[in-house]
Amino acid sequence: MTQLHITSVDPLCEDALTLLREAAVEARALYPELFDADAPWPTNAPTPARGVYLIAYENDHAVACGAIRPLDAKTAEVRRVFVTTSARRRGIAARVMEALETRAVSLGFTRLLLETGNRQAAAMALYESLGFQRIPPFGEYVGDPTSVCFEKRIGPLAPQ
Repeated sequence: MTQLHITSVDPLCEDALTLLREAAVEARALYPELFDADAPWPTNAPTPARGVYLIAYENDHAVACGAIRPLDAKTAEVRRVFVTTSARRRGIAARVMEALETRAVSLGFTRLLLETGNRQAAAMALYESLGFQRIPPFGEYVGDPTSVCFEKRIGPLAPQ
């Protein structure tokens, strides 16, 4: 039987960087027009104050990740949500998202924002199923024709 546990990690650890690389390979395949063939691979920054970086482990194998970074005192951005191909369609992404939301509430955030690409239908469906609503692009995503952005109010006073 498989065991899934989600834990906070250093975003610069080997598991986090391996998952990020897998996500980048997938993104480059989905959006080849956005990446130069010799573009450097992305890396993670250290976790900021009030930030969180989570990895989901299935039988001690890293299968998913997600992070939040603060945008202001009450708003955090969900980032780096990724599930390995072999672990998809089993509810792991939803569990990571729920863990991120729980952590965000405990850190005093009342609103989550996120961005995904317009070719990622499964991700958009997941976010909508978790109560996120589409919003106009925010921050660095304004003017990016591939960006689809979402928002969710969280915490004890959030609409149910």
